[in-house]
Amino acid sequence: MSRVLLVDDDEQMRSSTAQALELAGFTVEPVQTGEEALALATPAFPGAVVSDIRMPGMDGMTLLNRLHEVDADIPVVLVTGHAEVPLAVQAMRNGAYDFIEKPFVVQDLANVLRRAIEHRGLVIENRRLRAVAGKHDDIEARLPGRTQVMVDLRYRLRAIGPSDADTLIIGPTGAGKEVAARALHDMSPRAGKPFIAINCAALPESLIESELFGHEAGAFPGALRPRYGKFEHARGGTVLLDEIGSMPLELQAKLLHVLHERVIFRLGSNDPVQLDVRFIATSKTDLALAVEAGTFREDLYWRLNVAMLHIPALATRREDIPLLFLHLVRESAARHGVSEREVPPSYLSSLSGRDWPGNMRELRNLSERFVLGLEARELDDSTGTRLADRVADFERSLISGAIAAHGGRLKPVYEMLGISRKTLYEKMQKHGIDRRLIVENSEDMTG
Repeated sequence: MSRVLLVDDDEQMRSSTAQALELAGFTVEPVQTGEEALALATPAFPGAVVSDIRMPGMDGMTLLNRLHEVDADIPVVLVTGHAEVPLAVQAMRNGAYDFIEKPFVVQDLANVLRRAIEHRGLVIENRRLRAVAGKHDDIEARLPGRTQVMVDLRYRLRAIGPSDADTLIIGPTGAGKEVAARALHDMSPRAGKPFIAINCAALPESLIESELFGHEAGAFPGALRPRYGKFEHARGGTVLLDEIGSMPLELQAKLLHVLHERVIFRLGSNDPVQLDVRFIATSKTDLALAVEAGTFREDLYWRLNVAMLHIPALATRREDIPLLFLHLVRESAARHGVSEREVPPSYLSSLSGRDWPGNMRELRNLSERFVLGLEARELDDSTGTRLADRVADFERSLISGAIAAHGGRLKPVYEMLGISRKTLYEKMQKHGIDRRLIVENSEDMTG
């Protein structure tokens, strides 16, 4: 089915429009506010957005601009009153796909949405084909880095993405596990279908089965109407089981059955529902160790582990950090509509020496603060350093980061840096670099 994100603060209008669009063959996600819509819209969103132009808080024009910050190619259809037509025309100039006046005939809206969703499907398919071909502007933009570990990661993503293999992604908090999961989805034939992310650590145990499997009316007190669960809602697409190690053992057994049979049963029903989805699971801990500890089922571990990806901690690829920070600063400046600030070399080189427990998320937050001028004190402290000291600091951090990334092996380091073995030894001696200490510290941070 074609997906529509319907935004309207009027409950009666929202409900009646959603029902009519569902009868016309669309899968509708009705929400009350622009903030809720933004939480659901991603660069992989395969449908169109319909929004009332007049709403309290975030209005339709603001929502249009915010959606296009997420992805400029998400089609947005605005619903207007007769007096708001000039405003809607302005919205078209600002990138709205179309507008429709109240009161409207649902069939007219449905026709507009079919064209919008067909256009969106072509955009996503084009992106998927570029990603499979390994273009720089897709996977490398999402997971940048020149270290070998990142090159290898992107290679594995491109190999696994177009397949239908269930995948397990292991990596520390903030390293980019969900980014990798979305990339796998966008490279697959399922790219035009739903991508449903489920935070296993946040689901209350009392509601977890209903949330995942759905229920029939009367299945439990308060279940007045039948409801699709998240698994069923994702049919044809991808389910991301985020932090699957947090899932209770009892539910792990039921998930194992779903993975094996690709069938679910709604609560209160004995009728099987066929499930056509791809499962991607993430974990910040080694699930093999969880199996040994008895907190994770071994059979589920092997069922999920058809393919595995390891997302490296930022501290293990230190030579990527300066370039990553500059890339994030450019993104942040564009997002906030401010001029890009120059990054002092001494400040840039100091970044490679930090521990980065929050990984890419922490680096991204730092770039936001830098762009907004909230890192002024640290910058002031660094400006008095002599140029020679700044260059030495940068060279030291670059060499140390390269040694950490390659596990203490020097041959790939001097080859990557484009210097001779003798020159590398001389620079290590000059800067007091002990590769044994670097490797030990790197293992401590990722262990």
